[in-house]
Amino acid sequence: MNNNTRKFFIYTRKSTDTEDRQVRSISDQLAELKELAIKENIDVVDIFVEKQTAKIPGRPIFNEMILRMEAGEASGILAWHPDRLARNSV
Repeated sequence: MNNNTRKFFIYTRKSTDTEDRQVRSISDQLAELKELAIKENIDVVDIFVEKQTAKIPGRPIFNEMILRMEAGEASGILAWHPDRLARNSV
């Protein structure tokens, strides 16, 4: 396994338009993902927190994270649930 394969970003997101329907707060998501990283011996390069809906494209923090992944800073993303990354993936 090369040195970059265990380097991940943590991404948490909480929609601002449906606060009452959110299952996990950002702090809950972070705690669970940090625990997972420790358990699986994953190096967390950076943590990204976004408070914006995924219904429409154009989340600036998510976009920054993807650019940094493309630059080779990390090989993956830890997210609490796939819907934190995208609502309706294209």
